[in-house]
Amino acid sequence: MKLVRFQREGREGWAVQDPASGAWHGATEGASAHPGSLDAAIRQGRPALDAAARAMRAQPVVDLAGVEFLPPVAEPRKIICVGLNYRDHSAESGFEQPAYPTLFSRFNTSVVAHGEPLEHAGLSDTLDFEGELVAVIGTGGSCIRREDALSHVLAYSVFNDGSVREYQFKTPQWTMGKNFDRTGGFGPWLVTADELPPGAAGLRLETRLNGQTVQSANTSDMVFDVASLIVTISEAITLEAGDLIVAGTPAGIGHAREPRLYMQPGDVCEVEIERIGLLRNRIQARNPSHQPAHPEETTA
Repeated sequence: MKLVRFQREGREGWAVQDPASGAWHGATEGASAHPGSLDAAIRQGRPALDAAARAMRAQPVVDLAGVEFLPPVAEPRKIICVGLNYRDHSAESGFEQPAYPTLFSRFNTSVVAHGEPLEHAGLSDTLDFEGELVAVIGTGGSCIRREDALSHVLAYSVFNDGSVREYQFKTPQWTMGKNFDRTGGFGPWLVTADELPPGAAGLRLETRLNGQTVQSANTSDMVFDVASLIVTISEAITLEAGDLIVAGTPAGIGHAREPRLYMQPGDVCEVEIERIGLLRNRIQARNPSHQPAHPEETTA
């Protein structure tokens, strides 16, 4: 099952794809048949989501060419990202491969949808691309056993973990450089886990910058697979429905190249994962209203 959130004429809505025809059926808020938000259905559990999806399949066709995409999950309570989860990326970054997952957090203010611009803040010229698989938790829990771990995944999607490298490496922890507003692409939709191989393993992942392939890998190359990540995270942190686990990027990042290759205003970055979808974002200069009043003071 594929699920997409969108906005049309100022109203939010969501749709489900008919697997036979490929058409999307859905409705916006305020429509008599709208079954409630997609986030609410996810948090109520898979039976509630399936019932809402059945209601949506009876709704009119939605032309995705005429809507504005929204992040597939509107308000994840947690966005947990994994660093150094491909050996080739650890090597190109100059790190010894960790024996334990390198975890950090993203905040929802950093996330934009498919088709929405990623913002180049202007504080630094080091905005880098990172194509990644994202797992969406459907059933929460703590101290989850490995044999049960994948049953807690509702769906998968695509993420571009846009990173401002200069700020990422100002300190030993990476929070600042990973959380500039509107730098993380997420979408275009959710694909439920039952349509993909267990753990979304064995899928081709590619990142393209202005049509040039800059990252190419397979999700089976991850050091810590999705099940392992769920087990490790849930030992300490209770996972909740709607949480995102962004599972790490392979080699090819711009920061590791010579000369370095960073995203600039006007560029287009695409991340595509086989059988899931293609996430596309143009890079644009930060809105002047979002700039600090005295940028020179922030970079001193």
